[in-house]
Amino acid sequence: MSAGMAPLRGIVLICIAFSVLTIMSAFVKAAGETVPTGQVVFFRAFLSLPIISLWLWSRGDLQNGLYVANWKSHALRGLVGTVSMGLGFASISLLPLAEVQAIRFATPMFLVVFAAVFLGEVFRLVRLAAVVVGMIGVVIIVAPEFDTASLGSTALIGAGMALASAALAALAQTLIKAMSGTERSEAIAFYFLATAATCSLMTLPFGWVWPTPYEMMLLAGCGVLGAIGQMLLTASYKYADASALAPFSYVSMLWAVVIGFVWFGEVPRAATFAGAALIIASGILIVWRERKLARDATARRKLRAKGMY
Repeated sequence: MSAGMAPLRGIVLICIAFSVLTIMSAFVKAAGETVPTGQVVFFRAFLSLPIISLWLWSRGDLQNGLYVANWKSHALRGLVGTVSMGLGFASISLLPLAEVQAIRFATPMFLVVFAAVFLGEVFRLVRLAAVVVGMIGVVIIVAPEFDTASLGSTALIGAGMALASAALAALAQTLIKAMSGTERSEAIAFYFLATAATCSLMTLPFGWVWPTPYEMMLLAGCGVLGAIGQMLLTASYKYADASALAPFSYVSMLWAVVIGFVWFGEVPRAATFAGAALIIASGILIVWRERKLARDATARRKLRAKGMY
């Protein structure tokens, strides 16, 4: 493949990945109408494990792909990710799909804060401005939920769950960033799913149901689509930098609006679109700044190598 075609393939893969993952969220929402959240988390995680294992085996990379250097880091990442997934799935059952997706876009904003707090990264003015813009977007989306006469407290709880899920997802990504020097991304994904499947079993005494054929189809779809989306996402980063691909994650918002309207009859409010626009602008600003800093650092290294810096 030519160097010029590689980024294009990465963009295509990540767009497909987020489209698949948004469809998975629709399956989660449909299943969550009658199936407990903990049970949905179990099927999402458990059914993905053999698919990812077969994918690694087909590449001849099963042993290396699942190698672990630090079990404690995997356990912590797994627990944080599991709680994030559970809260996210619960919020999907309480809010319109597009609204949950918009709130989830706050993850990069939280990531900037956590990277500064836990990884010692510099909290520059541009990053601070991006976080402020993103927070304004979140407030715009969530503010109508305080109007209990129209939506009630259930929606407010759902919004809080979605925001907490986004924050914990950012914390999980911070942990992944800290693990990246010793752990492979395939192993991180596999053991996260294993942790989620195990932990979700603890919710069994709280009222799991015996799935109907339709519910079983939805639950199976959650696992299969989740695994496919994750594999496509992982593959996309082989062809282009994460910073170049990040803006294309927002294709999921388009799918959330379309699927929410067609499948669930949801019509997003103007506040959702306005808030999402600010959060997306915040994310793009963060990505732009990170790419600029990376280019500047590369330029300085080249100058040092030439003895000019």
